[in-house]
Amino acid sequence: MNSEERKGDASEFAVKSLSEDPANVSILLEALPYIREFHGRTVVIKYGGAAMREESLREAFATDVVLLKYVGLNPVVVHGGGPEISDYMRRLGMEVRFHHGLRVSDRETVEVAKMVLLGKVNADLVSRLNRAGQPAVGLSGEDGSLFEVAPVGNAAEVGFVGEIEKVDVDVLNHISADYIPVIAGAASDREGNSYNVNADEAAGKVAAALGAYKALFLTDIVGWLEDPEDESTRISEATVEQVEDAMDTISGGMKPKLGACLDAIRGGTQHAHIIDGRRPHSLLLELFTDAGIGTKVTP
Repeated sequence: MNSEERKGDASEFAVKSLSEDPANVSILLEALPYIREFHGRTVVIKYGGAAMREESLREAFATDVVLLKYVGLNPVVVHGGGPEISDYMRRLGMEVRFHHGLRVSDRETVEVAKMVLLGKVNADLVSRLNRAGQPAVGLSGEDGSLFEVAPVGNAAEVGFVGEIEKVDVDVLNHISADYIPVIAGAASDREGNSYNVNADEAAGKVAAALGAYKALFLTDIVGWLEDPEDESTRISEATVEQVEDAMDTISGGMKPKLGACLDAIRGGTQHAHIIDGRRPHSLLLELFTDAGIGTKVTP
């Protein structure tokens, strides 16, 4: 069977599926106004958490991002790799510690983190996007001087963790015209010292620098919770002011995520979303359905 025959069979199957299940038509019609609204817009996606750990979710994420590119959006992916980094550190007999959601990092920790982020996580995601049908290019904060970093304010507690002071979007604008940029959270300062960069912060700063229409943060819970122990208390929508008022009461991994939402919106992003990466195709559900599934932060 040649390629044209295969395409014909696929088209016939799609038409048959739609005609047999009207719900499929409803789904397409519900998505249409969002596809129209987002066409040509840049969306920055922070990839991490459960979506990284399970094979089926990794494949679903790659497929979703490629679909966004096909329907006219410009996706930019920023990824972490926390669980993978911790796993390799334990294999090497290294202590894994966190302070207010940030990995405590000495020079050896940063070295392991860069090897895992660039040599494994980034390369794997680029390969999946390529196989799913769109060419992708892997980057770190050091490529094209993308990130300019300095030690975070509490460097005494966390060590070599960098805070992004500037994002040079020229390299991203060149790449995103034809490719999907995939950015790892690693960078160095002007003296050449390497730093871990929190991937949530990196995504927020990238979204702000690009003036992205949306920033989306995949995590391991359903969204921002009023009660961190009760997922039924998800806050579906909040303003910047409400997030700012609550920041002093928030701890753990949610704090840098909400901080990144604030960075994005202060930089001109229209909406920031925290969504459940444990749910297959959560990106599409949040972007293209009326209900949405996570927490949306608005100006």
